[in-house]
Amino acid sequence: MKYYIIAGEASGDMHAANMMKALKKLDTNAYFRVWGGDRMAKEAQELAKHIRETSFMGIFKVLWNIRTIKQNFRFCEADIRNFQPDVLILIDNSGFNLRIAKYVKESGFNTKVFYYILPQAWAWKRKRVHTIHQWTDRIFSILPFEPDFYKSYGYDIDFVGHPIMDALAQKESHLLSRKEFLSTHQLADRPLVALLPGSRKQEIIGKLPRMLKVIPHFPDYEFVVAGSETIDLSLYEKYTESRVKVVFGATYDILHHASAALVTSGTATLETALLGVPQVVCYKPGWLTYKLLKRIVSIKYICLVNLILDKMAVQELIEGDLNEQRLVKELKLLFDEDNRQRILADYASLKTKLGGTGASERVAQLMFNELNHQAAE
Repeated sequence: MKYYIIAGEASGDMHAANMMKALKKLDTNAYFRVWGGDRMAKEAQELAKHIRETSFMGIFKVLWNIRTIKQNFRFCEADIRNFQPDVLILIDNSGFNLRIAKYVKESGFNTKVFYYILPQAWAWKRKRVHTIHQWTDRIFSILPFEPDFYKSYGYDIDFVGHPIMDALAQKESHLLSRKEFLSTHQLADRPLVALLPGSRKQEIIGKLPRMLKVIPHFPDYEFVVAGSETIDLSLYEKYTESRVKVVFGATYDILHHASAALVTSGTATLETALLGVPQVVCYKPGWLTYKLLKRIVSIKYICLVNLILDKMAVQELIEGDLNEQRLVKELKLLFDEDNRQRILADYASLKTKLGGTGASERVAQLMFNELNHQAAE
């Protein structure tokens, strides 16, 4: 089978790569051409575009790069037309992927379209569920509340579990001991606070300077920034100087040894929770973007941990609340033993809801079965 897979950011790259590994075990003739990052490129025969060329987050960033985005659309359409895949697998990235799905279906190609890791239609633009259903053949969900949401619109989808469980399981046996971790990264043997400012340049610019303001209030703690491998060190150095260590490619090791964390809203909040680290969730899209989002977003929480548990399990600091005073206050609360135990109990419930390990294998098997059924007809 020929597979064309499109992912738009770092976590999608990781989950898609694990899915590809599982597909290879089922389909010994699998041939992959992908839009993704380094992990997908390692599993694929061909890399069409790297996410460094395609990832634009935020309304104004998209508008600023609209010409590049249009060029990427045209390139992708021509690339699929030339490659003629048996299946197109879309990973999140709805603004781009839904247009490509529509193109494939309207062009009459003999290509199945699967959507894995769905757009957040439950948060905003809820009627996108109809668009997603219209332009895809099979939909695979990773969040436990999504099947009921789609069912309310009359559509059945497959819940396969969250692939973050697989990523963690793979990493846990390779995590460094505390002694190795401190030695490798030249860190002092003090309680550690992890700072996860995000994987995109604009996220880091918006959040890291605010996160760093808490450091003088916690002189007995070691602070470590989990650096994104897609971002150059020079960006971090504009803000960190010598006050804090930036460590690349070791987010799970950092969290494994952290006592608390300040985390940008997104998949990282799940990773932090599943590694048992009490956290404060940080979200700062910019004043104008925030005002626009408030008018169109229809959810109680912005953090996946809270959304899945349907409660404020971890504190969210949004836009104006993401300031030095509130960050210091909420971080101090993470070291209160009663509060820590409450958070950890909620994390245990979260693990159960996410469906355990095996999501990558489950989604690969469902995809393979669907494609084999098509081939047999």
